[in-house]
Amino acid sequence: MLGYVLNKIGDIKMGTSVKIMLSYDYCHFEICKSSDENLSDKEINELRKDCQRLADESVRQYKIAKSNSARRVDSEMKIRNFASECERIASKDEADRTLKEIAMLKQYRDENWQKQFESNYDYEDDEESYQWR
Repeated sequence: MLGYVLNKIGDIKMGTSVKIMLSYDYCHFEICKSSDENLSDKEINELRKDCQRLADESVRQYKIAKSNSARRVDSEMKIRNFASECERIASKDEADRTLKEIAMLKQYRDENWQKQFESNYDYEDDEESYQWR
């Protein structure tokens, strides 16, 4: 999409803007880049590619965030189930507990045990640094 831009002294200068609109799962992503410079077709195409990459990355991150949203909804139930299971284990005689049950009980007694059910995803660019907790 080409547009006209007025510079400081009022001369008309040709500028370039590129807009990508992408819909996914009833969500709409719109990316726009522009330049006041007179760009070649190749440079305009590179702007377009940058916009498309940003839109694609937005969709990828949206998919992760949507998946994590479902996990957050389930986390309250998982917290209750984990606490209930640990209370059941605590009522058992120590000699009757399995290694897994001992580990669960130890984790339950840790004051931060609920963090394993939380997600703090914030559209990270480096997905390897993000871990579901």
